[in-house]
Amino acid sequence: MTRWYDGPLAAFDTETTGVDVEEDRIVSAAVVVQDMLGGRPRVTRWLVNPGVPVPPGATEVHGLTDDHLQRNGRWPAPVMEEIARSLAEQCAAARPLVVMNAPFDLTILDRELRRHRASSLGRYLENAPLCVLDPRVLDKHLDRYRKGRRTLTDLCEQYEVVLDGAHDAAADAMAALDVTRAVGRRFASRMERLSPAELHTLQAVWHAAQARGLQAWFARSGTPELVDPAWPLRPELPAAA
Repeated sequence: MTRWYDGPLAAFDTETTGVDVEEDRIVSAAVVVQDMLGGRPRVTRWLVNPGVPVPPGATEVHGLTDDHLQRNGRWPAPVMEEIARSLAEQCAAARPLVVMNAPFDLTILDRELRRHRASSLGRYLENAPLCVLDPRVLDKHLDRYRKGRRTLTDLCEQYEVVLDGAHDAAADAMAALDVTRAVGRRFASRMERLSPAELHTLQAVWHAAQARGLQAWFARSGTPELVDPAWPLRPELPAAA
């Protein structure tokens, strides 16, 4: 029987105008599908004219300028529809969806759908629930005492995965997929008996525990930042009174 980390996987990644999932916008996205370990990936890319200025700091990260996006990007509404339908197709095909730091990418997509489609990610997934594998959560749980950061670049170094063109949505999605396979192989004795659906449920618990630990560390260091324990999607903020 094929182990999940050797079998079909899809991966999703975005590049954005910033790190605020409630206010920032998607400027590019990609879905990468690979049917087996070592198989040729199928890549779908989207480029978006977000309708708002792209801060210089964001451009420094992903290289996408206002001029480039205005000339080559599409309007957000149809793009968000296509992305959501693509993710729904992966779920319907029973392909686990790899999303590095899932609460960011999935939540910002949900907010874009609410903004431009008067819908939500949940509505597109009503008949095919998400089954997410988040390499950041997996690695942090399985190798919890390792020192150092756990960005995608760091995980690629740790698991000897080549990352060509960091902060390109397709390159990052492919790298996250490869890292997830590598995590599965390295910790096979603890992972191979768990199905992706079981791992999805466990990751929600693991992420909440990781968030509590980080929140406690912030409190000890006097940092006011709040850590959201929700995974893989943050709940919608209540409307202001």
